[in-house]
Amino acid sequence: MSLIEVKNLVNQYSTWLKDKTALRAVNDHVEITTPFLDRHNDQIQIYVKKHNNGFILTDDGYTINDLETSGCEINTEKRKAILFQTLNGFGVKNLNSELSILTNESRFPQMKHNLIQAILAVNDIFYTASAVVTSLFLEDVQAWMDENEIRYTPKVNFAGKSGFQHNYDFVIPKSHLSPERIIKAMNNPDKPQIQNLIFSWQDTQLIRPENSILYAILNDANTLSNPVIEALANYEVEPFLWSCKDQYISKLNA
Repeated sequence: MSLIEVKNLVNQYSTWLKDKTALRAVNDHVEITTPFLDRHNDQIQIYVKKHNNGFILTDDGYTINDLETSGCEINTEKRKAILFQTLNGFGVKNLNSELSILTNESRFPQMKHNLIQAILAVNDIFYTASAVVTSLFLEDVQAWMDENEIRYTPKVNFAGKSGFQHNYDFVIPKSHLSPERIIKAMNNPDKPQIQNLIFSWQDTQLIRPENSILYAILNDANTLSNPVIEALANYEVEPFLWSCKDQYISKLNA
């Protein structure tokens, strides 16, 4: 490919970016509708306002508010740290849930680009990055247990009859009212995860105290199929729907 061909492609991109960008006055701001799409496939909008000798660029709080409305709240130290690290890489600040950046005229194009990239990155990290989302769901489960004074030991490993070690998220010791309760939190269980959990439990159950219960806490904010729930129940794993969590407080607190 020649230098001229690449230059033409770059020019086409610049033309597309310019042609697909729309401006609208909104009170003392100017709304910029960009061609970049958020996770809803809506065009990302940012706002510009004069500030001293420069400008403030902001998302007007949309990104964080949208995540919180979808159930992903930025309300713990871990989540705040992830958000700070993500934004810091683009020079963007979180001010009262608004993603914003200060700039002058000469740096305006780069800072506008940085804000858009920060919005896309925050969406990706908090809503679509499976490792982070799974970690955050586990954090939600632990916070709920703490709030309801459910005693537990976190991050336990049990050796099964096979000799393999199996990891579980929490164990609640046996009491005079209830048997041992073991918990595995699953943010978005798929067939391989379910199969692995069933194998782990069949292996572990053989050497755990009699009547031990395994609860699979399922995040039903995500789509759950009936076969997933039925498969767990068929192998003596009790499905625990996160939306119905308050129904389990007495069972776990006993």
